[in-house]
Amino acid sequence: MGKIVLVTGAARQLGGRFVRRIQRDPGVDRVIAVDAVAPEHQLGDAVFVQADIRQSAIARVLAEHSVDTVVHLDVSAKALGAGGRTTVKETNVIGTMQLLGACQKSPTVQRLVVKSSTNVYGSAPRDPAVFTETTPPKSLPSGGFAKDAVEVEGYVRGFARRRPDVAVCVLRFANILGPQPDSPLADYLALPVLPTVLGYDPRLQFVHEDDVVDVLEIAAREPRRGTLNSGTFNIAGDGVLLLSQCSRRLGRPTVPVLLPAVTWVGSALRTIGMTDFSPEQIRLLTHGRVVSTVQMRETLGFRPKFTTAGTFAEFARSRGPGLLPPERVGRAVGRLVELPIGGGGQAGTTHSTHGAR
Repeated sequence: MGKIVLVTGAARQLGGRFVRRIQRDPGVDRVIAVDAVAPEHQLGDAVFVQADIRQSAIARVLAEHSVDTVVHLDVSAKALGAGGRTTVKETNVIGTMQLLGACQKSPTVQRLVVKSSTNVYGSAPRDPAVFTETTPPKSLPSGGFAKDAVEVEGYVRGFARRRPDVAVCVLRFANILGPQPDSPLADYLALPVLPTVLGYDPRLQFVHEDDVVDVLEIAAREPRRGTLNSGTFNIAGDGVLLLSQCSRRLGRPTVPVLLPAVTWVGSALRTIGMTDFSPEQIRLLTHGRVVSTVQMRETLGFRPKFTTAGTFAEFARSRGPGLLPPERVGRAVGRLVELPIGGGGQAGTTHSTHGAR
């Protein structure tokens, strides 16, 4: 008999794509798709169970279907439908607690895969140039989705100690982009004009949604020869992009704002419903974040098809042209950099966080 895989967050685009993909695995006998709301997309031959993972009923779902592999994708920075931040936090944290409690009691569960985020490292001015999986953050995230991810990973580590017989894989994804992204950063990049923090040009990493589905499939299977898919892994495309490069490639002008005023701008954007410009996102757009993917390649044995630049190019194509053609923006920026200031001095430079290291 093949594996019986339960996937949470099936109503989200990413969850739906993974549900459809894992059904094609010849080693999988049945897929149980779970979410609190009915999905708007097709789930193939998967069995859909409308259940809220914040409730104890999830234990009955595991027992009824004799699930042996759990892929927990219902950890997100955005709510589905009309849900707000409170709903998101409860699903992320309380939902994970309930799910792990059900897994702990289940005699059939053998593998657990959890979607996490590089947000667990935070973003701070004295951060290392590159985070590895064992690098402690300089300051723990104090709120928002980043804090949720830290708490989720803490509960997962506790579960792994209590159930050492279960293979546990935690995937820390960089910012996920592609043709159909669903994240606050994607909403920010879709703005006609991008507010930025004056004096900073952060480094960013991206991972393509196609690569996310591919690596989830690797994590849900038995490890291939010479690889290990238990543990914690950073997942990101090769290379980095500066925020200024992103804006030019999108053809979207930027509006530099003094750091103390950025919070006010974020509140205004949230009020009119344009994007969730949260404090954690402001820190990312100030200090940036770059992670090492050595373990992803050497231990997990995964090599993304898309680089960071390639991922962003796919996202940019899906957004359509911005207010300014990227070529014109690039030429204009080039001319500004060459302008002398104060009789021969070079134009003032912006901080590319850690860029001089």
